[in-house]
Amino acid sequence: MSETHADGPRQIDAKLLEILVCPLTKTTLEYDAAAQELISRAAGLAYPIRDGVPLMTAEAARRLEETPGRTGGA
Repeated sequence: MSETHADGPRQIDAKLLEILVCPLTKTTLEYDAAAQELISRAAGLAYPIRDGVPLMTAEAARRLEETPGRTGGA
């Protein structure tokens, strides 16, 4: 579920994205507007963004090999 506005998915502030880094690897993050996530390729994690606020904890993150919205096995 991604949060949408009249103009589409909510955008994260560009200045905020410039200063945020992965809390585990301290590497830069990629913004996935459609999934409303910040991606850390180095850690293999995707951090969700809820109500415009990035949840930057390992507990909140999902592993990149997981598909958003899916639970359990195939």
